[in-house]
Amino acid sequence: MEEKALEMSNVSVIRGGKTILDHVSLEIGANENVAIIGLNGSGKTTLLKLLRGDVFPYDDAHDPYRMRIFGDEHWNVFDIRCRMGVVSMDLQDRFLPDTTVYEVIASGFFGSLDVYKNMKITPGMEQRIQLRAQEMAIEDLLTRTIEGLSLGEMRRTLIARALVTDPKMLVLDEPMTGLDIVMKSKFRQMFDLLIASGVSIVMITHDLTDIPLSVKRIVMIRAGKIFADGDKDRLLRSDKVSALYGAPITVECTRGIYRMYLE
Repeated sequence: MEEKALEMSNVSVIRGGKTILDHVSLEIGANENVAIIGLNGSGKTTLLKLLRGDVFPYDDAHDPYRMRIFGDEHWNVFDIRCRMGVVSMDLQDRFLPDTTVYEVIASGFFGSLDVYKNMKITPGMEQRIQLRAQEMAIEDLLTRTIEGLSLGEMRRTLIARALVTDPKMLVLDEPMTGLDIVMKSKFRQMFDLLIASGVSIVMITHDLTDIPLSVKRIVMIRAGKIFADGDKDRLLRSDKVSALYGAPITVECTRGIYRMYLE
């Protein structure tokens, strides 16, 4: 039986009296590649925070839920973050501008936002930092501070950070926001290479062009609920996407890359 990265049944998240996720049931296999799509504010990022252990389900004794991460109902957040690398926009904004690329990548070993005096970088860690920097083509930037990085360079730095612990899964929250069309294409290709190397990807996005060729499963979220879940070719159609976004949308596919246009 395939190990599950995520198993949730009847899970709700309520913040400030507002229901963000509403009785969601979802399973994602540890070896699956999935794109989770929907409008901004639909609950996509909250689902990521559940995966990371940053938020917890609403506990109602009269309406019980069930949730497991990598098979465990009671998990250690640090262990999860070693097995699941995360790249998100909010993480990018939390690093101080004088932090070096090396320090950002190294911080992935500790789940921190820098490398502090009480943190020891072992020779093995040093090798992983250099390897992941080379894979992301940023080995020449290691001594640079992030203040002077381009958006693409910063994203590559965060991906190297997420991969430095050799996680089973990489969770990407809107990883291509702000990138131009050329850089988006390069990132898609990079994610396809990571999938081919054995790293599973869960991508959260509102833009169909972000989805790599190797991602075959789509989970649609609308207003905190699972709207649809299934094969990419079946769901990424004009009628389905229009219903998800609540607007008349045309979806086109060229060589496996999907694009959508407002009619």
